[in-house]
Amino acid sequence: MKFVPERFAKTYTNWMENVHDWCISRQLWWGHQIPAWYCDDCGHINVSRTDPDKCEKCGSANLTREEDVLDTWFSSALWPFSTLGWPDKTPDLDYFYPTSVLVTGYDIIFFWVSRMIFSGCEHMKAVPFRTVLIHGLVRDDKGRKMSKSLGNGIDPLEMAEQYGADALRFNLITGNSPGNDCRFYTEKCEAMRNFANKVWNASRFVLMNLKTDAYTLPDASRLEREDKWVLSKLNRLVKEVTENLESYEIGVASAKVYDFLWDTYCDWYIELTKTRLNGDDPATSETAQRVLCYVLTQLLKLLHPFMPFLTEEIYQALPHEGDFIMTSAWPEYSDALAFPEEEAAMETVMDTIRAIRARRSEMNVPPSRKAELLLVTANPEPYQTGLHFLQRLAWAKDVRFADAAPANLSGQVSVVTRGATAYMPLSELVDLSAERDRIAKELDKVRNGLRVTENKLSNEKFVSKAPENVVKAEREKVERYRELIAKLEESLNALEA
Repeated sequence: MKFVPERFAKTYTNWMENVHDWCISRQLWWGHQIPAWYCDDCGHINVSRTDPDKCEKCGSANLTREEDVLDTWFSSALWPFSTLGWPDKTPDLDYFYPTSVLVTGYDIIFFWVSRMIFSGCEHMKAVPFRTVLIHGLVRDDKGRKMSKSLGNGIDPLEMAEQYGADALRFNLITGNSPGNDCRFYTEKCEAMRNFANKVWNASRFVLMNLKTDAYTLPDASRLEREDKWVLSKLNRLVKEVTENLESYEIGVASAKVYDFLWDTYCDWYIELTKTRLNGDDPATSETAQRVLCYVLTQLLKLLHPFMPFLTEEIYQALPHEGDFIMTSAWPEYSDALAFPEEEAAMETVMDTIRAIRARRSEMNVPPSRKAELLLVTANPEPYQTGLHFLQRLAWAKDVRFADAAPANLSGQVSVVTRGATAYMPLSELVDLSAERDRIAKELDKVRNGLRVTENKLSNEKFVSKAPENVVKAEREKVERYRELIAKLEESLNALEA
């Protein structure tokens, strides 16, 4: 047998090697009755598999049954086989015992895990499971164990009613590693509900644009570069998630599916296909539809263990084979879907688009304000092939290519990426006069804030009487003001130049 994580095997062996006598009787209202009867005449204790009608020692019929019941963990220790028909030899018992994995918390390794093991070894002559996967405890947002006395417990039914059962499940799965406690934050439930909405809306987009019942991929010769890019990334995702689940890295697996669905599929691939879906070429439109449907279906399968209700609902609306997503085949890695060259080329274009958008965002340039774009690169092919993506997603009015930087860089905004350097005229991005006025007003505001704070710190009464943390905060504010002034002055000087 093995424990995951391995460190908990020490807890188990320590209990077993230092075990003491176990008081198995409890004063509870419910439980397995202890098969012991006291003779009211001679005091002899009768223990029997069947109810006795007389004392085995003196023959008296005045017997009183023990009122205590067996310890809860005594009953629970029988769970792996008593639920399967034991002591009769049933088909279920033969098929399911021993099983493969037990999932439980570290706080009941001795109370439950060890007792299931020695009970199984005694009654079934075999261990009940081969792997014990240990998870941590769910604590409140302050790290305290949930308890009735503290009143800090969370009702899962209320959480499921408010945010959805899938959002609650995903909250508890993501960001956790085996054996470690996790804190429960209601805000995280909201974030997971937003993710569920993201998946739902993406699926609605696909269904609205799906004009074919084909759920298989078209021939590779019909695939565009962006299709091969997403299929190659999906192929690698399938391999990694499968490996993560097989090694019980459930939190890592769920995070990878989350990132792929949100970023790669929703934020990028759907955007990349919109031109083809709305275009005049039915062949390229159908290819985009089939790839969208195929990738979504595979992602739903990967997400299904974590969000079963949402994924099954969407799966039933998509063209598919078989009855249910749960009974469908798990996605498998395929060498035929690995397109490293196309993936690298597409990533090159996307890196440039991301960098340009980030720079425009820093400068508060709206998407409606398009600008000329000069790309200086030694390998223009990926950018030329993805020219329409640059124009649409990087908000470029026109794209030109060069193998060297322009001689005069004055008034040019540069964006450097791994594959190219992009240049945009500053005058096309911002209204220079308005931007100059805006920075000047911001500079006056910050300088005034610095002056007020410095005056406060120059007051000896304030420094001597105010709490130390308040004085420290004011000094830190001064440093922030000075840094911001330096940046604003630099921006203003650049505009003046």
